[in-house]
Amino acid sequence: MSADRANPVPIGDYAAPPVVELIQRRSLIIGGVAAAACVVGALLNPAQFFRSYLAGYMLWLGISLGCLAILMLQHLSGGIWGFVIRRLLEAATRVFPLLAVLFVPVVISLFVDTPMYSWADPATVAHDSLLQHKAAYLNVPGFLARAVFYFALWCGAAHLLSRWSLQHDQAPSASLRDRMQGFSAIGLLFYGLTATFSAIDWVMSLDPHWYSTIYGMLFMAGGAVAGMSLVIAMASLLAKYRPMSDVLAPGHFHDLGKLLLAFVMIWAYFSFSQFLIIWSGNLPEEITWYHVRLAGGWRVVGLALLLFHFVLPFLLLLSRDLKRQGRTLALVATAVLAMRFVDLYWLIAPSFPEAATGLHFHWLDLAVPVAVGGLWLAEFLRQLKSRPLLPLNDPLLPQVLEHAHGSE
Repeated sequence: MSADRANPVPIGDYAAPPVVELIQRRSLIIGGVAAAACVVGALLNPAQFFRSYLAGYMLWLGISLGCLAILMLQHLSGGIWGFVIRRLLEAATRVFPLLAVLFVPVVISLFVDTPMYSWADPATVAHDSLLQHKAAYLNVPGFLARAVFYFALWCGAAHLLSRWSLQHDQAPSASLRDRMQGFSAIGLLFYGLTATFSAIDWVMSLDPHWYSTIYGMLFMAGGAVAGMSLVIAMASLLAKYRPMSDVLAPGHFHDLGKLLLAFVMIWAYFSFSQFLIIWSGNLPEEITWYHVRLAGGWRVVGLALLLFHFVLPFLLLLSRDLKRQGRTLALVATAVLAMRFVDLYWLIAPSFPEAATGLHFHWLDLAVPVAVGGLWLAEFLRQLKSRPLLPLNDPLLPQVLEHAHGSE
């Protein structure tokens, strides 16, 4: 009998612990209450609601996108680091159908009296020659068609990888592993293209007079940071309960911490590269984007990002001992995830005219990410419960168990 046909591991041995269902219920309640508050906010102040919604939505979309990229990277590279979090990554990618539904408010923002995107307002376009020049790309039908294409591709990739993974649990096959690996190689290419153009469509086009060729990579790096942060936090939680308490070892968290450090450094590199190129070029059509974000209260937000989204996490994650302690690493990852939202807020909120008068924080800016996050977490945990927490019958499983009970 081949190694692929080894004795199967009972699914019940790796089922999600009861705490997952408890957190799922609480997330759904919190998300529902926050969503009701957001509906009230939308009725009272529609313009503010759409602006707040975009930042909160992009946070949770970025987490799923980051997890999809990490999942495909794991299929390409293999390794224990990805094996122990593969089910978390797969569950996060299966939230894309919900995210497609939650994209509806962004679509609605195109058809209100004062659209969130200036290029969607015919009166504004009629008096702006640059918007007229860009109208071949920045137009409502094109925006909607591309959004459908993005979500179809992301949902399709997540569905295929999860289906093949489940099939491998039921009937182990080397051909299935090869199929997931080959698909991931091509999938990462299309992921890069769709993530880049979605960032351009949904965020960069808020200021259609400004552009950055590195913008898509900046968002991909931010998504990887957010995705890995959430996975580390969830892995640390699951490590308290069986069966994952018998599997996750300090060495696993050490590997995940190193990856988080790498993603934080990549995000910082892209952020600084964009700033350095635009600032040194000092072109009026480019530099004004930073003038707004480095003035008044926005400067404080920028400094907070520098300190708490890069400098402090970088210094903490250099510690080998910290990375090997799941709970401590989870605290750092949670803080990094929170700063990811601050980063998105800093990128999005100053794009609107009110930013010229300084930093203004509205209660919807907090309610929206809580609402979307509660619904996202509830669906994520529902998906996580539907499968064993480890890929059963995978050739790496014995190595993982041996690693967990070894000298590590």
